[in-house]
Amino acid sequence: MFDLSLLLVAAFVAGALNAVAGGGSFLTLPALVFTGVPPVVANATGTVALLPGYAAGAWGFREDMQAPPGLSLRAVIGLSLIGGSAGAALLLITSDAAFNKIVPWLLLAATALFAFGPQLRQWAGAATHGGGSTSPLKAGAGVLAVAIYGGYFNGGLGILLLALFGLLGQTQLNAMNGMKNLVSALLTAIAVLIYAAGGKVFWYQALVMMVAATAGGYGGARLARRLPPAVLRWGIVATGLVMTALFFWKQ
Repeated sequence: MFDLSLLLVAAFVAGALNAVAGGGSFLTLPALVFTGVPPVVANATGTVALLPGYAAGAWGFREDMQAPPGLSLRAVIGLSLIGGSAGAALLLITSDAAFNKIVPWLLLAATALFAFGPQLRQWAGAATHGGGSTSPLKAGAGVLAVAIYGGYFNGGLGILLLALFGLLGQTQLNAMNGMKNLVSALLTAIAVLIYAAGGKVFWYQALVMMVAATAGGYGGARLARRLPPAVLRWGIVATGLVMTALFFWKQ
């Protein structure tokens, strides 16, 4: 009962965080590992649990979908699926021992990405205004690289995508958020299929957490209307740092 309660609470709060600003993976992955789920399976199972949120977000921005300069919407979809597949396949061949050593560094990198996300997006915007049209080859390589990362490890994915789209010259925030959710949903969906085929998903935990995360997403959206953005952001950063420290300590 303690394990179940921990997973429910972690998934609920993770769904709320993703609805507000992202960072849900900072809670789902550690919660699963601390309840005895092997690290690689925990990463895959946590990703399954958060998939509905990405899909709902993409649907919510469907009228605003617009591919970044240099790429068509069809190209973004194809690259998202290819990258998500590659990242998921890479996870399947990673041993639990190796992933256990990598996780703290991935969490630390994701926390840093989240903490400095606004500055990263400003830098991307400044670089865009520097001039020149976006090369389709460079744009495609960027989307593919981020999709591979997302298929392997979900933390910080939203920040990376927003920064990438800004760097490619996209300026409309709704369009950027729409594409962020679309790419996240696509690469996560194909990754989940590969995780499932590889037997890396604990379905009981995934389904229980999925329900809690969906409820948390609605609650988080309502709560966000009352809390200052700075409080939310630094609360998520603090959570990421604590989880990172715990994983380093566990090693």
